[in-house]
Amino acid sequence: MTEDTSEPPASLIPYDTWLEEAQRQVVMRAIAFAGTHGLPGEHHFYITFHTNYPGVHVPARLSAQYPEEMTIVLQHQFWDLKIEDDILSVGLSFSGIPSNLVIPMGAIVGFADPHVRFGLRMQALDQAEDEPAADEIAEPVEPVFPEGEAPDATPQVVSLDAFRRRAPPKD
Repeated sequence: MTEDTSEPPASLIPYDTWLEEAQRQVVMRAIAFAGTHGLPGEHHFYITFHTNYPGVHVPARLSAQYPEEMTIVLQHQFWDLKIEDDILSVGLSFSGIPSNLVIPMGAIVGFADPHVRFGLRMQALDQAEDEPAADEIAEPVEPVFPEGEAPDATPQVVSLDAFRRRAPPKD
């Protein structure tokens, strides 16, 4: 009996593409849920995306700081979270400065909800497939806060130590 060590044949069925699409649907549904209902309990999202992807709008200072990839955290202070036409828009504060971000779903390459140890990694969509027409790109809008509800001017530091795996204590 000989062992077959050859490569499996190339699939004529696009399983990889379908899996990527399914993962993006999970991300979209989770974000849409949070936009409608808020984040329940201790749930929070880490969203990683390509900042240089067509249609991504982030403040110039953030683009300069993160020219290729950026991770945002949706937890306590965010506003106007929504998904429309496969485009995520959200207001966040960076160093006390309110900013609106516009992120096409094709730019997202990572999603995690550390509270339940759930995470997905994806490839950025082919930019030619996902690139919106110039008249379809949503322009960022300056945030409007209800009276007395502006975010703290003090930057918030998030410690990631709680999410790191620790070695069990040695006896």
